[in-house]
Amino acid sequence: MIGEDSALFREGLACLLADAGHEVVEKAHDAPSLLQAVERTEPDLAIIDIRMPPDRTDDGARAARRIRTTRPRCGIVLLSQHIETRHSVELVAHGGFGYLLKDRVLDVDDFLDAIRRIGAGGSALDPEVVRRLVGGQRSDRLLAPLTERERDVLALMAEGLTNIGIARRLWLTDRTVEAHVSSIMNKLGLPTSEEGHRRVLAVLAYLNQPGTTTLAP
Repeated sequence: MIGEDSALFREGLACLLADAGHEVVEKAHDAPSLLQAVERTEPDLAIIDIRMPPDRTDDGARAARRIRTTRPRCGIVLLSQHIETRHSVELVAHGGFGYLLKDRVLDVDDFLDAIRRIGAGGSALDPEVVRRLVGGQRSDRLLAPLTERERDVLALMAEGLTNIGIARRLWLTDRTVEAHVSSIMNKLGLPTSEEGHRRVLAVLAYLNQPGTTTLAP
């Protein structure tokens, strides 16, 4: 399902997805018709522009939150021209969510890989969004115990990369990445998990929950 008010971008995205073997069940140009179409077609994945008619503010993001409530198994990809993190943490905390800048669609292979991850219940956050989420003053205090390499690993985890993907990106062995992930979780006081994307989402949710000022014991 595609929710996008720009006809050129909407049709181009639909062609890209169809060429990659995905079925585009319907396309919507505004938030109300998007919600109606999701209820009617029950898609596996909804790709939504944050700023859609009728208000062209955060209509798409609000529609995404409603879809997450009514169709929790539907993967959601938010697309935006500019970084807007206001709705990101709430949605990313449940998995099956991606937030990408529209320019990233031009990198077709990475975009299609992100779509596959999200459809499988994983996550995919734009690197610029990650930097905004974990780059604030409060987050700097929380991340203080981490080494520079552990911060690199955390950023890639937040983007949605698996341990294998992180190892390839940083030219490390899988075992080294596993050790870094374990150290990060311990230093942040977060429980470990067998699901890599769940650990990432927990880290992001923890770093951005209101009122957090110290690490858990």
